Amino acid sequence: MWKPFLIVAAIAIATSAGAATPRDALVVTPAWLASHLEDKDLVILHVGTEAGYNVGHIPGARLVDSKLLQVSSPDLSVEVPPPDVLHHQMESLGISDNSHIVVYNETDEFQRATRVLFTIDVAGFGDHSSLLDGGLAEWKKSGHATGTEAAPAAAGHLAPLQMQPRVVTADFVQSHLKTPGYDLIDGRAAVFYGGLVAKMTGDGHIPGAKSLPYTSVYDSDGKLKSPEELKSLFAAAGVKPGDHVLAYCQVGGQSSAVVFAARTVGIQPQLYDGSFQDWSKRKLPVETSSTPDK
Repeated sequence: MWKPFLIVAAIAIATSAGAATPRDALVVTPAWLASHLEDKDLVILHVGTEAGYNVGHIPGARLVDSKLLQVSSPDLSVEVPPPDVLHHQMESLGISDNSHIVVYNETDEFQRATRVLFTIDVAGFGDHSSLLDGGLAEWKKSGHATGTEAAPAAAGHLAPLQMQPRVVTADFVQSHLKTPGYDLIDGRAAVFYGGLVAKMTGDGHIPGAKSLPYTSVYDSDGKLKSPEELKSLFAAAGVKPGDHVLAYCQVGGQSSAVVFAARTVGIQPQLYDGSFQDWSKRKLPVETSSTPDK
């Protein structure tokens, strides 16, 4: 259930054209964020490096570097942390049960912020979190100041996390490859999807997957594309109204951008967290661009 601040936030960022859409709550502008910097329940997350954070960040933001909100293993590079680990990491970032979280990129790597948002969604805070459209670059371009002072280190207080079923496994993907209403989307660049260039392990794509490169969901300025453009992209990839999207990439980072974009236009997405790294290690079937769909 949304707390009072979250209700106010949803109203504040709703479009003037009428009823709010999913995007209205999931994406905020620099102007909106600047007007809410003093809200006591706001948590701002700077996704980047310590060096970049120290050069300048949005006032009050906390640093999320590559060691936070994800884990790796000898077999898989990027995975959602176990609930107890994730609970501790989120509290260390100052997140509490009534927090609203705004995430932004230090650089133009759109997928880094969306990966953080994906993990927060898995933790049950999908309705409590938003992306700053355009990231730090847009904040500066809009004339807002940055600071170098680190945010207070006070920890948040969270009840046990209510983990959400946003992650799927190789078995789930295999069992749904031909299930009506489930669309498998490959979020990598077309050259990897087609098997023209091998990356890390294996080449080609999971049988039946359609290509929707993660870079196609945002513009050169780092802003998410319009709802109309995003709906067209998903429709071109075979996604019909009411369908569920199962997205993957190489290790689970790039496809988080596809998952986030889907959420903003009302599509129900899940992410194959092991992605092609896991699929190829299991020596499961793959196709290339020259292999017809079966």
